[in-house]
Amino acid sequence: MKKRYILTLSCTDVHGIVAAVSGFLAQAGGFITESAQFGDFSTGRFFMRTEFDAEKEVIVLREQFTPLAEKFGMEWSLFDVAKKPRALILVSKESHCLNDLLHRYRSGSLGVEIPAVISNHTILKGLVDWHSIPFIHLPITPETRKAQEAELLKAIEQYEIDVVVLARYMQILSPELCKALRGRAINIHHSFLPSFKGAKPYHQAFTRGVKLIGATAHFVTEELDEGPIIEQEIARVDHTHKPEDLVAIGQDIECMVLARALKYYAQHRVILNGNKTVIFK
Repeated sequence: MKKRYILTLSCTDVHGIVAAVSGFLAQAGGFITESAQFGDFSTGRFFMRTEFDAEKEVIVLREQFTPLAEKFGMEWSLFDVAKKPRALILVSKESHCLNDLLHRYRSGSLGVEIPAVISNHTILKGLVDWHSIPFIHLPITPETRKAQEAELLKAIEQYEIDVVVLARYMQILSPELCKALRGRAINIHHSFLPSFKGAKPYHQAFTRGVKLIGATAHFVTEELDEGPIIEQEIARVDHTHKPEDLVAIGQDIECMVLARALKYYAQHRVILNGNKTVIFK
């Protein structure tokens, strides 16, 4: 019985990569159902995502593909589509992004497993309990930050987490934790980076009389809110909108952008390209 796989790769852009990969898949009995590639002229890097069906087991395909990958110096991954990525959600007090993700998860539209939700507060425990998902309370203070992050890393290992989602988690991760989660921690920011940082961003936007508001989903890095961008969206506003209107519109956008970013990640459509990303939609 054939299984569905996704191959992602990046390497120096040279002649013959697509032909070599396609030839390998043909010899392995693979049937390509979707394929996309991109050559970045500014960095000289090549990126590719190929979805295919094959009867061979993933461990066999990985072993057989390794020599070709080494020939081209590829950074690559091969995923079994039947195995959904496991996402750990971090949240503080605001519920809109968490509620949206849990609804999409319950409806089966996210393409991930959510084995647990961690919060530094207990205010959203009831919402998580309603979805029958384990809720872990890890309070944090400046004095306990190191110990709290150690517990967070234990949970990531215990639940075999593939991606961490900061769904309005109002804590700054330490540089050490950012490095440990490089390329697998997604944050939602209430603006086009780096505008309107800090508290009450929509009130700041109101004061400036903005005509566009938006949200940005990005990978977490040591530089606050400066990580590689995965997805963005905007909405037009005008002088008739009050601050509370901007908050409502902005929260809707945050939910949509974060869900899109997580879904792209779950479908292995996101490849890091230095401080940018390649998104094969």
